[in-house]
Amino acid sequence: MQLELCVLASGSSGNAIYVATANTRLLIDAGLSAKQIELRLESIGITPSSLNAICLSHEHSDHTNGARVLQKRHQIPIYANPPTANTLTRGPKGTEINFHIFQTGAPFSIGNLTLEPFHIPHDASEPVGFRISHANTHIGIVTDIGMSTHLVIEKLKGCSCLVIEANHDVDLLREAPRPWSLKQRIRSRQGHLSNVEAAQLISASATDQLKHIILAHLSSDCNTPETALNTVGSQLRLEQLDHLTLEVSRAKEPTAIWRSQ
Repeated sequence: MQLELCVLASGSSGNAIYVATANTRLLIDAGLSAKQIELRLESIGITPSSLNAICLSHEHSDHTNGARVLQKRHQIPIYANPPTANTLTRGPKGTEINFHIFQTGAPFSIGNLTLEPFHIPHDASEPVGFRISHANTHIGIVTDIGMSTHLVIEKLKGCSCLVIEANHDVDLLREAPRPWSLKQRIRSRQGHLSNVEAAQLISASATDQLKHIILAHLSSDCNTPETALNTVGSQLRLEQLDHLTLEVSRAKEPTAIWRSQ
């Protein structure tokens, strides 16, 4: 039974990743409007009401914007850790969300998928990455992360497919017409990975099982798909990892569906 993954959207305007087996379908994050998520699911042949769960990595709106409406329309369970759930329930809209709580560091199951949420450095309440497993196949997802850590590297080892943040090119960020405080936040250990840092994380966590990499959360004005692919690809060639398949996720259209072998 194959494991499938499709990045429906990735970037500061919204993030959502579809992961499924034949029996279980879920979203990692729901940061677009509910309508956009529904349209993008339908574009890959998935009925929104067939989702078994939405799992949130953290509370930022570009990862949670459509969650409440999707739950209301389709009765989809929403999973989050306590700090993320508590932050989202403080506002009037958040009080309408019915959360299923997971604990960071403790694996849990949804259908025949096992999810292991693990700590990542980012400026949110308790942000997590996910290692998602079915049988002997593993997927790793880290889309908002300020720096790699030993824990992150260990959780990504053994994965067949990785969704890794490649947010910015350092030179483009330096020249961008953005406030200095925002640039400092992006470059901080609680911010976002550069293209070079993404390549370093991939190299550190790559094992023989790794086949496919999707670069995610590209900045609209501090990166380009071509820059990300060229920079990460060059770094991987230096590490003799140029056999890996590399693609970029985009804000306005889903990626192709990746399927395990």
